[in-house]
Amino acid sequence: MDMLCIRQRLEAVAERDLHAKNGRYLIRSLYFDTPDDRALKEKINGVDVREKFRIRYYDDDLSFIRLEKKSKRHGLGTKDNAKLTADEVQRIIYGDTEWMKESDRPLLRELYLKMKNSLLRPRTIVDYTREPFIYEPGNVRVTLDYNIRTGLACTDLLKRDVPTVPVNDDPIILEVKWDEFLPSVIRAAVQINVRECAYSKYAECRMFD
Repeated sequence: MDMLCIRQRLEAVAERDLHAKNGRYLIRSLYFDTPDDRALKEKINGVDVREKFRIRYYDDDLSFIRLEKKSKRHGLGTKDNAKLTADEVQRIIYGDTEWMKESDRPLLRELYLKMKNSLLRPRTIVDYTREPFIYEPGNVRVTLDYNIRTGLACTDLLKRDVPTVPVNDDPIILEVKWDEFLPSVIRAAVQINVRECAYSKYAECRMFD
C-alpha cells in the first residue's frame, strides 16, 4: 500500500524514465567478491572506504552489458563503468581472463588485477524490478525497487532461466537521489511511514550462505 501511494504521488508530479519499458526495468547483476567475502564484510561492518564490482544488464538485453565499480569514500559514492560484450562476460565467468590485461578499458584492466591479486571472483546473481521517476529541477531521480531475488551460488549471468528465490521479507526499497537540492514537491511525495536505513541487495542475496 505504501508503494501504491508513493507511485500515485510521483506520477502526478514527476516523469517516468523514458528508457523504461512500461515504466519498469528488469535488472540482473552479477556481483564479485573475494574468497573471504571482503566486499560483503565491509558492507555489513560499514567500512568507510570500500568498493564492489558487478556486471549488469537490463530487460534481458545482452547487447548492452556494463561492468561497474561502485566506490564509497567517507560517505560519498562514485560509480565507474565500461561496456562488455556477451562473449567477454562468458569468458570472465569461466575464468578466461588473460585477455583483460591488454584491454583499452581501464576498468577492465583493474578488474583483471583484482582477480589476480585479490582472487576476486563472480559470487552471486541479483535480480529485481525497478520503477524510476525523474524530476528535472534538482536533477532528482526516485526509484522503487522490488521483487528482489537471489541466484544463490549460481554465476551464469547470461542464462535467462537461472533459478532464483526471493530474499527475506520481500522488501520494497525507495531511494531518492538529487544534486543541489531536493524540491519540496518531491519531498512531500515520498513522505510516508517508512524506515530509513542502509540496504544492500548483494548482502541480502547472500542470506543463504
